[in-house]
Amino acid sequence: MDIRQIKDYISSQPQTSKIYLGADSECLSLDGVDYADYTICVVIHIEGNHGGKVFGEVIRERIYDKKKNKPAMRLMTEVFKVAELFNELSDVLEDRHVEVHLDLSHEEDKGSSCVVQQAIGYIRGTCNVTPITKPNAWAATGAADRLKSILSVQKKIA
Repeated sequence: MDIRQIKDYISSQPQTSKIYLGADSECLSLDGVDYADYTICVVIHIEGNHGGKVFGEVIRERIYDKKKNKPAMRLMTEVFKVAELFNELSDVLEDRHVEVHLDLSHEEDKGSSCVVQQAIGYIRGTCNVTPITKPNAWAATGAADRLKSILSVQKKIA
């Protein structure tokens, strides 16, 4: 992801534009080794009601979670990556409506519930915003997920 390009685009938009940062991950196994594809995205909603633009990337990294049904390490890596993106963009996010969306659920029967409070605290502490979680975290659950599909198709075509 070209951070300079994203900053330039955000800077060229009216202050009323809304910025949403999202992260999602998907597990896969290659030759018996566990990996996660982390999708990080920035959605710029122009003036909050005039369409938008999406930037993002997919990063593949090895994962080491011991419990498949409670993937704390993988989920917190999503959180770390979106916080890092927020901080890289922080100088152009000032005085704008900004939301950080996390693909995490408060529901106890969901695997992501194992880190939801820790993740919220981390984003509050490092980004100074309260993150949005499921079911309202559309930039993570919808945009990042869809972006991964689009980028996968583009990669196959290229």
